[in-house]
Amino acid sequence: MLRILSLTLFFIGTACSSQISSDQQELLVGAARFQEYLPMLKGKRVGLTVNHTSRVGNTHLIDTLISMRIELTTVFSPEHGLKGTAADGEHINYEDKEYPFKLHSLYGKNRKPTAEMLTEVDIMLFDIQDVGARFYTYISTMHYVMEACAESNIPFIVLDRPNPNGSYVDGPVLDTAYKSFVGMHPIPIVHGLTIGELAQMINGEKWLKDGLTCALQVIPVTGWSHDQPYSLPLKPSPNLPDDRSIALYPSICLFEQTIASEGRGTDFAFQQVGHPDYPDTSYSFVPRNRQGSSAPKFEGQKCFGLSFKDKAIEYKFSLSPLIEFYEKLGREDFFKSRFHVLAGTKQLQQQIEKGLTEEQIKASWQADLNDYKKKRKKYLIYPESSPPD
Repeated sequence: MLRILSLTLFFIGTACSSQISSDQQELLVGAARFQEYLPMLKGKRVGLTVNHTSRVGNTHLIDTLISMRIELTTVFSPEHGLKGTAADGEHINYEDKEYPFKLHSLYGKNRKPTAEMLTEVDIMLFDIQDVGARFYTYISTMHYVMEACAESNIPFIVLDRPNPNGSYVDGPVLDTAYKSFVGMHPIPIVHGLTIGELAQMINGEKWLKDGLTCALQVIPVTGWSHDQPYSLPLKPSPNLPDDRSIALYPSICLFEQTIASEGRGTDFAFQQVGHPDYPDTSYSFVPRNRQGSSAPKFEGQKCFGLSFKDKAIEYKFSLSPLIEFYEKLGREDFFKSRFHVLAGTKQLQQQIEKGLTEEQIKASWQADLNDYKKKRKKYLIYPESSPPD
């Protein structure tokens, strides 16, 4: 159970009134900008969509709002659960009766709040740290909560947070024929938007069911721009432990729909890839069953492959690891049947199997990517020093 902590006025003052220099605004996440959204919550029954990353300093947003005597009635959590410890794909159903609010998982029986779940909600806050990749499912949860709020005429407020992969845009744009929970919108793998900017795009492009729009308001981050590096204070999910794994995630996640291990079940998930039959045996690792990674690929077996854990952190999308591993392993069954769902297109697998280079493959999606970049500009909240590559 999430322990409800007391929050002192001293802490609140410290969080909100740090010294701001005259030439640079302090970086404050949306949740820390109490004066911008607390007046909207007074006298309202408040719903939250949150997880373990929903913090102001060391204090969870749930505890903050309760300490401020906000009437918190209903809480929703995404994949990995409220505590952020459940494994990928693990369905979550809450039966804990000790919470002073109703708690619902949106990664179990329902992925979208039902009208019944929203009967005691007058206004909804969304505060979850994203990592800027299309297949990271927190943004799919946001889509469904927006849609449910639109259907029930409930205002939806995003407490925005920086995107650690927000300095660039790359990857194939999703073919909506392959729409799924790991890709709901016609955006590239690296979309270059914060959750607040993406919510504006979802609304503005009328991507919700039947072209609905919700009553959306974004509480922006202060003191941040798209080209500014941002190191997350907490790991956003069990297998993204640090800046390196987050930077590599858009590229290495594609291995999830291959026969190779993406390093789950080790201390370096998404920083190494391997398979027991990989011909170069100079590097190896052994996946183990652990919290947040139950039954990983090749559990207990030695995998040989590629390591990126000692390389400099680069925020870029690369197909080189996937192409190199496919060519060296030499297996016709390398790609699983749902690789195209994760990639958002059937073309990528076909191009790799035909032996196209990374440069040739990237050139094939530039027209779609340029169209997306033009559309993206309409929804940007934060400055960028130059157009993203």
